[in-house]
Amino acid sequence: MGKKTAKQIAIYGKGGIGKSTTTSNISAALVEAGYKVMQFGCDPKADSTNTLRGGEYIPSVLDLLRENARVDAHDAVFQGFKGVYCVEAGGPQPGVGCAGRGIITAVELLKQQNIFEELDLDYVIYDVLGDVVCGGFAVPVREGIAEHVFTISSADFMAIYAANNLFRGIKTYSSKGGALLGGVIANSINSDFHRHIVDDFVERTQTQVVEYIPRSLTVTQAELQGKTTIEAAPNSEQAAIYRRLANKIADHTESKVPSPLDAKELREWSSSWADQLIEIERKTQYVAVDA
Repeated sequence: MGKKTAKQIAIYGKGGIGKSTTTSNISAALVEAGYKVMQFGCDPKADSTNTLRGGEYIPSVLDLLRENARVDAHDAVFQGFKGVYCVEAGGPQPGVGCAGRGIITAVELLKQQNIFEELDLDYVIYDVLGDVVCGGFAVPVREGIAEHVFTISSADFMAIYAANNLFRGIKTYSSKGGALLGGVIANSINSDFHRHIVDDFVERTQTQVVEYIPRSLTVTQAELQGKTTIEAAPNSEQAAIYRRLANKIADHTESKVPSPLDAKELREWSSSWADQLIEIERKTQYVAVDA
């Protein structure tokens, strides 16, 4: 009987959206449930996995390659919370080279040395910077390394703009064997209008919201301890939300090609929501005055 094939998932999102926070909590929830999980950080800052390791940073693949011409891939794999495997692709020195090169180099190194098969993984989760879908950062999508892609977005325009750009990349590569979209993870959703904005966007782009995650002080407290919420506050409501999200991703099987908005459609869509929010604020002020 042959070894199982790991389910490969890529999670994209613009910088500062909570991508690594969410990804690390998904990894922690899956490993807590008994799965063998690798989190593969694909940000040049190499800080994807630190809350899985008590706040400790690990040397990236590119760090190791700068020191040695030949690297044993095992030296780039570290274990964290409940045995989760952590890898950081890293990036070039500031001002030198393509920031996406680390992803290409790191994936090739682990594949050449059969690390995925050796560790008998259930899940490999790529945490990918989604501000730009350039050559390096597009590798998990373009090469079909990931089977399913999820994007994290808030209701803010720049987060939705980045998500729409990712949709364009997925659509471009979909006919060439690229990964398909599983859906949107809506982060920092603390009001009805935040939820309505994201819902409207996914409806127009023919995708779905996988989970709504509120902004929570519990997450901040956990990260200040160098931990995921799953580890630091396992009985919290926020941890329950992350576990629910992890279960949905684990059970997900059918991804699809999204229908991104073009530049004109996106601008008109955002302008219409700007008008609606002004109207909501005006009504709120009237209610406050009447009270």
